[in-house]
Amino acid sequence: MSDKFIQTGPELNNQFQSDLILKDFLESNIPSHILGKFLPHLNQVGGDASGKLNSWAFEARSQPPVHVPFSPWGERIDEIKTSQGWKNLEAYAAENGIVAAAYEKSFGEYSRIYQAALLYLFHPSSAIFSCPLAMTDGAARAIELYGDQTLKSRAYKFLTSRDPKVFWTSGQWMTEQTGGSDVSGTATTARHVGGTNYELTGTKWFTSATTSQMAMTLARIEGDDEGSRGLSLFYLELRDSNGKLNQIEIHRLKDKLGTCALPTAELSLNGTRATLVGGKGDGVKKISSLFNITRVYNSICALGQMRRGLALLEDFSEKRIVFGKKLSQQPLHQKTMFDLQTEFAGNFVLIFELAKLLGLDECNKSTNDEKLLLRLLTPLAKSYSAKAAINVSSEVVEGFGGAGYCEDVGIAWLLRDSQVLSIWEGTTNVLSLDALRAIEKDDALKAYLSTVQKKIKGLGISSKPLESQWQMLKEYLDTFKKLSPENVQANARELAFKLTEFFVALLLLEQSQKIPAFAAYYEGWLKLKKMDQ
Repeated sequence: MSDKFIQTGPELNNQFQSDLILKDFLESNIPSHILGKFLPHLNQVGGDASGKLNSWAFEARSQPPVHVPFSPWGERIDEIKTSQGWKNLEAYAAENGIVAAAYEKSFGEYSRIYQAALLYLFHPSSAIFSCPLAMTDGAARAIELYGDQTLKSRAYKFLTSRDPKVFWTSGQWMTEQTGGSDVSGTATTARHVGGTNYELTGTKWFTSATTSQMAMTLARIEGDDEGSRGLSLFYLELRDSNGKLNQIEIHRLKDKLGTCALPTAELSLNGTRATLVGGKGDGVKKISSLFNITRVYNSICALGQMRRGLALLEDFSEKRIVFGKKLSQQPLHQKTMFDLQTEFAGNFVLIFELAKLLGLDECNKSTNDEKLLLRLLTPLAKSYSAKAAINVSSEVVEGFGGAGYCEDVGIAWLLRDSQVLSIWEGTTNVLSLDALRAIEKDDALKAYLSTVQKKIKGLGISSKPLESQWQMLKEYLDTFKKLSPENVQANARELAFKLTEFFVALLLLEQSQKIPAFAAYYEGWLKLKKMDQ
């Protein structure tokens, strides 16, 4: 009897050691005395990402959370049960300081780059535990900026702890049935009961990480103005000292396309005790400090998602034989892989530039232009990288053929989980309009243009395609300014993508002066985005 052919599936090796783009970038952009301190940790996390983290993530996806509304004797308990794998991922995230690293500031302004690298390695093997981490980091930042001493001495220290026994995660409860990004119709009300204490009543239609210990939410204090101006920011703890829910009723867990290991619930607040954060009003402005962080996380996770898909497909390409040759030896597949790698490399330089700017800002080392550029690049990077992650993940699934479409092969989740990245923390259109606000209200375009001019001058080299695109971009911006307000909004997405794609080209060219391998990605980016014409 002849041996039956069995296709060998993809395998992961150390995800730091095999990531030449990450290693080359860090070695070329981080001072050696700092880099040497955190390289061993990145190497450890990279190894764990292909080992125990991946196993825990598989368990968490295989055993999704379950809502238990009642005890056997009929008591309303609204318990959400999660797998041991999910719990292990939470403990690992705490121990390895994936949130804490940004607040310890052990590496000064490079701390956010260090954290970005940690999250980038952790996320694809986390079953989206990166979501509660994002909201935890955002809550820590909001409390750091607006919280009183009581909040800082309680919640903040738990959110930024490395001890799994005391580490807290946070929810971010904004979405109601009236809308997601449009919070002006928020119906949750807050009744004053003394000091900064309130009781909240209302329904939150979409609450991720509902097993967290706390949440930040918006509500309208009784008697305050309608619309977003009348909203205030509140802090609440989900359970009391006896483990009882804080007047919270969980209606159901959401049945989602992806992110199935992540407990996402619809719930009601029925007189839930909460604390006002930063005084009355301006709740949207205050919570924006939270979702600025979560948008950065979203971008990093999109990048990690792309990298994981490419790593799996690259390994598979060395094992799959088609038409007498390895898939990796087929010219069309080689071209496809290079285009995907170029998309990844472009998003990589953009997102790590964003992390650098955030680190400078939090250490009070940024110039005014850098602050404004951070304001603009945050929505641009989030929206662009999310779309890229969906496209790359789709190509990866296709690259595996029919096997990629089968759930038990373990590839399809990449695409299902990627789709949420363009929805969380603002859709592409919402973020394009936010970038437009940064341009119109904060004069962020001036900082963008100034930064571009400085970078071009600093390069000291001539690139005719880039110079041509620069001229075309300036002409486009001149024309854009003359559009009617309605047409300005209608073309906001096109504007956002043009600004992003040109800036990425510039960053790739800049990095190619330090890392020769990036020269090919620069040329590839120009062709991929049709900027070489």
